Amino acid sequence: MLNIFARASVAKALQPLGERLARAGVSPNAVTVAGTVGAVAAAVAFFGRGQFFLGTVVITIFVLFDLVDGALARARGTSSPFGAVLDSTCDRIADAAIFGALAWWFAGTGDSPALLLAALLCLALSSLTSYVKARAEGAGLRCDVGIAERAERLIIVLVGTGLDGLGVPFVLAAALWLLVAASAVTVIQRVLEVRRQAALVTQPPPR
Repeated sequence: MLNIFARASVAKALQPLGERLARAGVSPNAVTVAGTVGAVAAAVAFFGRGQFFLGTVVITIFVLFDLVDGALARARGTSSPFGAVLDSTCDRIADAAIFGALAWWFAGTGDSPALLLAALLCLALSSLTSYVKARAEGAGLRCDVGIAERAERLIIVLVGTGLDGLGVPFVLAAALWLLVAASAVTVIQRVLEVRRQAALVTQPPPR
């Protein structure tokens, strides 16, 4: 939902930065890869050791690279199918690192089977949500629906980890289980939307 309501405002705010980077000769793909590498490294280094507040700050900085690369691509006028695929792939890698590092912590020193399960479910449902959309677009359909797209998922998990790192009790558990529920609903919403569109496409012509 944030993708719909905030996209235009964010694009406008980042346009000057994108233009400056374009003049400096920076590649959008380089920004995409740098943001992903940084997010993965921070997730492993901080979340994997239970350092949630610092990890949240660093990961958030690198996640914002995902907004900058789009502004840079628009400023350079160099958007390409490869860039779109690279961006989507890097998003999946960063998301997997975040939830995988949380699962690693809860499987070890964090010692919480319930939150280990929640983190693994978030990881699986996050991938499934994106997979349904990718398959729908590959079939020529649109699938931009759902209450928990990537922006919402990242906000929920990073708010949860950040507040947990500040000592707020139960907030990370609440965030993870909320994310499990919201992601499951999103998968269902997307499947139903694809079914609706497919039915319209395959309807026999009127006689």
